[in-house]
Amino acid sequence: MTLGDVLGVTAAGVVAGVDLVTVPQAMTGRPLVAAFVGGWIAGSPLHGLVVGAVLELFALETLPVGVSRYPDWGPPSVAAGALFAPDRLHAVPFWPSLVGVVLVAGLVAWIGGYALGLVRRANGAAIVRRCAALDAGDPKALIQLQAGGFVRDAGRAALLTVVALGAGGVVVGVVAALWRAPAVVAQAVLLTVAAGVGAASVWRLFGRGRNARWLLAGAALGTAAALVAA
Repeated sequence: MTLGDVLGVTAAGVVAGVDLVTVPQAMTGRPLVAAFVGGWIAGSPLHGLVVGAVLELFALETLPVGVSRYPDWGPPSVAAGALFAPDRLHAVPFWPSLVGVVLVAGLVAWIGGYALGLVRRANGAAIVRRCAALDAGDPKALIQLQAGGFVRDAGRAALLTVVALGAGGVVVGVVAALWRAPAVVAQAVLLTVAAGVGAASVWRLFGRGRNARWLLAGAALGTAAALVAA
C-alpha cells in the first residue's frame, strides 16, 4: 500500500469517524458505506462492499444515543475495505482473509468506543476551563470549544484507522502463514456468526407485537426466494 493510499484511507476514516457524533450524521460511518469507500480507494470497491456487508450485520444494533458506550465502526470499516482488495491479500484465501479483517475491524471498533469516552472527558474539561468566558458571552470561547472537539474526534478517528490498517496487515500475514484448514470452514463460521448476530439485532429491535409477525413472514419469504433462486 502506497503512502497516498494510506493518506486517502486515513482521510476517509476521519470522515467516517466524525460522522458518528461530532457532525450531523450522514451515514458515511456505516460499515456498508465506509468499507465500500475504503475498497474504492484501494482499487476494488466490490471487495470493500463485501466486507461492509458482513460488518454491517454486526453493527445493526449500534445506536449512538446519549452518553452510552458503543463501538465506532466507521474508521475500522474503511481500513478493512482497503485491506481486503485483491492485491493486498497475496496468497491468502478469500474467506480466511475476510475472517481476519472482520476480527480486526471488530476489535478496533470496540476500542473506538472507549476512545470516544476519552474525547468526551477532554471536551468536558475544556468546557470547565472556559466557563467564565462562556458565561460572559464570549463567542471566541464557543468557537474554540467547537473546533477543539472536532480536532480531538478527528484525531481519534485517524488513529483508529491507522491502527486498523497496521493490525489488519499483520493479521492477514499471519493467516497466510498459518491457515491450513479448507476455506469453507472460514466461510461457514463467518457467515453463521454474522447472520446470527444480525438476526438477533433485528429481532431485538423489531420482534414485538405485529412487527414480529411481519418480520417472520418476510424472513420466510426471503428464504424461500433464495432457495428457489439457488
